[in-house]
Amino acid sequence: MRFQGTDSYIATPDLAIAVNASVTLERPLLVKGEPGTGKTVLAREVAQSLGHPLIEWHVKSTTRAQHGLYEYDAVARLRDSQLGDARVHDISNYIVRGKLWEAFTAPERPVLLIDEIDKADIEFPNDLLLEIDRMEFFVNETKETVKARQRPVVIITSNNEKELPDAFLRRCFFHYIAFPNRETMERIVAVHHPDISHRLVREALTVFFELREVPGLKKKPSTSELIDWLKLLMAEDISPEVLREKEPGKAIPPLYGALLKSEQDVQLFERLAFLNRRERARE
Repeated sequence: MRFQGTDSYIATPDLAIAVNASVTLERPLLVKGEPGTGKTVLAREVAQSLGHPLIEWHVKSTTRAQHGLYEYDAVARLRDSQLGDARVHDISNYIVRGKLWEAFTAPERPVLLIDEIDKADIEFPNDLLLEIDRMEFFVNETKETVKARQRPVVIITSNNEKELPDAFLRRCFFHYIAFPNRETMERIVAVHHPDISHRLVREALTVFFELREVPGLKKKPSTSELIDWLKLLMAEDISPEVLREKEPGKAIPPLYGALLKSEQDVQLFERLAFLNRRERARE
């Protein structure tokens, strides 16, 4: 099977090509793009489309590569030994399997998501190179080698918070998810709000894309925020005409809290409204 997107995920042709190339080459797919462009959701949709189970590893600032392999719970073993528990004689009872171990031993070929890899320490990607290349690792405590039954489909996301090592990049197939254009965004909206008025969508998208182009905006609204905003517009029965208004004092769109996520951006639009009113007063 080849990935072409799903009923709930609009994949552009270049993204579908990237996913299928990664599967064919059996290399991790490294996906970058601004927040809200569907990087994390992509792995779930690929798993659904290909009929594979999904294993998710969400990386944090404290995550180490070893966490993906396994952890040895020495504290639990010490506690059990003090209580006289017979489990202490088998050290494997205190080996906690990580997400890579789960992916390697899954009965079906899984999709493994390594989400926001750039959140971890700079050495984190390099520490995974050997295991991802060889699809195996050694467990020191039990003296066993864990080998992958089949190579998982690996999807890695990054928000570009840190530069990734060249050695790691060489082993990946790279794709940057560009922000959707208006036509693609209309298709995305239709998936999430199939019954929405076309006139409302047209006016809302005009406001949305104009807002994203405002100079000095600290955080541009994303696709997910547009979907939430449209849901609110429908719930409050906001008409397309309200969105079309360009009167002074109405620079901030209605229900703007779904789109603007910082006081700096709200203040920016308030200043724009003030300037509009002043310019109108001079005319």
